Amino acid sequence: MSNKRREFLKKTAVSAVGAHIIPAWSWSKQVAPSDQINVGLIGCRNRGWGVLRNQLKNEGVRCLGLCDVDQNILNERNVQVHQESNQKPKLYLDFRKMLEDKDIDAVIIGTPDHWHCLQTVYACQAGKDVYVEKPLANTIEECNIMVEAVRRYNRVVQVGQQQRSSAVWTEAMRFIKSGKLGTLRKVNIWANFNYGIGSPKQPDAAVPQGVDFDFWLGPAPLRSFNPARFHGSWRHFWDYGGGLMTDWGVHLIDMALWAKDVTHAPTTVMAYGENLSFEDYARETYDTMSVIYPMEDYVITWQHAAGLQNGPYNMLYGVEFVGDKATLVANREKWMVNPEDKSKSIDKEKSQPESKHKEVLNDTDLHMQNFLECIKSREEPNCTIENGRNVSLYAHMGNLAVRSGEGKLVW
Repeated sequence: MSNKRREFLKKTAVSAVGAHIIPAWSWSKQVAPSDQINVGLIGCRNRGWGVLRNQLKNEGVRCLGLCDVDQNILNERNVQVHQESNQKPKLYLDFRKMLEDKDIDAVIIGTPDHWHCLQTVYACQAGKDVYVEKPLANTIEECNIMVEAVRRYNRVVQVGQQQRSSAVWTEAMRFIKSGKLGTLRKVNIWANFNYGIGSPKQPDAAVPQGVDFDFWLGPAPLRSFNPARFHGSWRHFWDYGGGLMTDWGVHLIDMALWAKDVTHAPTTVMAYGENLSFEDYARETYDTMSVIYPMEDYVITWQHAAGLQNGPYNMLYGVEFVGDKATLVANREKWMVNPEDKSKSIDKEKSQPESKHKEVLNDTDLHMQNFLECIKSREEPNCTIENGRNVSLYAHMGNLAVRSGEGKLVW
């Protein structure tokens, strides 16, 4: 990739949303809703592919395009789409070419975090609705740019925080807000995953055949190719991701905010982070971390210990909502209530609603169904761009509090 092209990519996200640069007459017109929804996928390897498969479960959804900088993955997914849905999408190595297809109504962005901003802005300019994976972006300012672009071009954007569509979490939130826990005083969050340590250290190597690594880097700084910073491990390096703090943090901190319908950014963040184990593994993000968010009338704490596969309540991840009368503990599979006074029982509603709908659809299915419905209705989806931005700020500021060297940020 030439330096001129790289500078163009860096500047576009900032300039794209400026009204003085993009005149109103050039904005794409909204596509009229119809029973047929044509989608394209940008980033086909892992999560993006899973989301596309969720979309294709729904009647009337057709995949018109697949895009990836790795020709090997692109070819593999093309075969799978044909086998699983009997569709033959066009293949692209450059997502901007895909966005030129006026028949595509919506795109899925499943690329590394450092690409989310540019691709979302370009898609909105092209008149596409967007399902963008979380965290919303890799920096706070990119999150701000994305919100402005979505509202300027009036697009439906669903952020991939699928717990906002979860039957389990919705039931848990209703119970918490009923007052049966008493006053909610604190929320404790943990996420201990083995993958958080990164990949074993390896020497730099030649770029694999079929991979456009310059384009993969995109707006990130130029650097040599290393397998430990590429497929499956990129999120442990600051140029591309924020480690467990932004990967699982946005999911679980979002639940702590949802419990009290918090929509404002954090005001104070205190944090400790360090790499204390697995020295033979490559990463810049922290394998051990604790963060405290003092809120107005309760406190949120986050902790993770990468490399472990267990935690409180014998759960490798979870959220503990501590009230005066009881404590509710939840993950994606279930929630349970422990009364403070063991002699008194608390009538606990069923954690699984009596719904055949839930039996056949998981959280991502439900989240995707909501997105598709909103494309037609033009209503706000379950996880709006503003919600994605807000919780991303909490996660990013946890990392920034440590990286600042101060261990504390006042926003």
